[in-house]
Amino acid sequence: MLRRLFVTSLLAFSFAGNALAADAQVAVFAGGCFWSTQKAFDHVKGVTNTRAGFMGGSVKNPSYEDVVSGRTGHVEAVEVTYDPDQVSYQQLLDTYWHSTDPTTKARVICDGGDNYRTAIFTFSDAQYNAAVASKQAVGRQLNKPIYTLIVKSTNTGLPFYPAEDYHQHYWQTHAAHYNAYYVGCGRGPALKKLWGDQAG
Repeated sequence: MLRRLFVTSLLAFSFAGNALAADAQVAVFAGGCFWSTQKAFDHVKGVTNTRAGFMGGSVKNPSYEDVVSGRTGHVEAVEVTYDPDQVSYQQLLDTYWHSTDPTTKARVICDGGDNYRTAIFTFSDAQYNAAVASKQAVGRQLNKPIYTLIVKSTNTGLPFYPAEDYHQHYWQTHAAHYNAYYVGCGRGPALKKLWGDQAG
């Protein structure tokens, strides 16, 4: 796995999360490499905080190494806190789809394994219904099967676990390593081929 070559011997960086406003909402998206998914949402106006982490598995407080082993059931995911007065959930869905490849099972471009499968974790009926409708629209647009799971998180009892500090906003704090991964993975050209000018 190409990305893991850049994870060893790194300094830890910590980020203080923004205070959760009374009207803020939360969404969670798994789009393969959480470095890239977090980068996509860090650029969205109205997103007040993002955290890279893990969701959907059965092991409490997993480490990155636990998850990439493929034995915990988690996927790499990004928790997005946003102000619905500035950005809609539909806009977040659009950002999500255009930053990943939902047309393959247990793989996003160069990253393969169950921990890289795509998923949308929803926290209300409105989010769930919007995600399902959006998935159907993407399938029609691409004319391909869409393998992204839509999960009602309130029914699973499986929490979001933040990843280690050095993974947070990795595209900024370890820009050289991230760019080497991004280029080596071919993520940019692959997304451009799939989404054209909509690619994130």
